Amino acid sequence: MQETAHFSAAGLARSLLRRSRQGALATLMRDSGDPYCSLVNVASNSDGSPILLISRLALHTKNILGDPRVSLMLDERAEGDPLEGARIMLAGRAEQAGDTDETVLRRRYLNAHPPAEVFVNFKDFSFFRIRPAGAHLVAGFGRIVDLKPEQFLTDISDADALLEAEQGAIAHMNADHRDAMNLYATQLLGAEEADWRCTGCDPDGMDMQAGAKTLRLEFPRRIVTPAALRKILKELAEQARTAASAQGAVE
Repeated sequence: MQETAHFSAAGLARSLLRRSRQGALATLMRDSGDPYCSLVNVASNSDGSPILLISRLALHTKNILGDPRVSLMLDERAEGDPLEGARIMLAGRAEQAGDTDETVLRRRYLNAHPPAEVFVNFKDFSFFRIRPAGAHLVAGFGRIVDLKPEQFLTDISDADALLEAEQGAIAHMNADHRDAMNLYATQLLGAEEADWRCTGCDPDGMDMQAGAKTLRLEFPRRIVTPAALRKILKELAEQARTAASAQGAVE
């Protein structure tokens, strides 16, 4: 399928990965190998791969520990007929977090799901990340595409400096620049005014959230340093203020 100026299969897949907070997780039953599906909360790692926080008491976790092959469906949760909204089905393997990456997975998950703070330290809960092997995107009539991981995951191989500074940048934006966050949402993304906060930054964009609503602000260019992040957010804020001023003049 040929992409157009108004539709990018890879871009939509990346957006769904970043914006989704719940999904349908399919695992294989330990004894029979039969498919088993359950509803799970999800967040996204720095590269966009899904993060799960699941209990070893849950059947899906027991299944994963027996066979890590999984499938995860994420959708837009659009109003009306859900089959008219875009959805992505990922196939891959679920891996339990090791000591080196648990800190990052924990931080990013809690940014997306603050209420999980109350049980994140329970001994039976563990973080898992899904390493996708591929994805199947359904985005409407004639828009059904199979994608490889390199098409929808973000390259973070050269972004260590940015990722190390990410949490500080998130705290700064949420403490001192909530007005800019609201301008990004309303003027650049066409969303309604709300208490928008930043939940993540990566080389390709910024994740925003207000209650159950989520947004993805794509950057006009790739960035890999804190200085580049500051510069691009300032540019986008100026662009949003200009748009707001123009709208006010028309009204």
